Amino acid sequence: MDTAQLQSLVPTHIDINDRAARAALAARLGVTEERLRKTVRLVGSRVRTIEAHHQA
Repeated sequence: MDTAQLQSLVPTHIDINDRAARAALAARLGVTEERLRKTVRLVGSRVRTIEAHHQA
């Protein structure tokens, strides 16, 4: 599988109401689910934007 195919499997946005998606992204970023919820309220649900926010 090449990079383009792998990227197509990764969601571009998170459904913050989906417990499994929320837990997985929070774990990947090393933050609590509550912190992730606050970030989504602040910057929106786009995964790359959320990641950038937590790298800053």
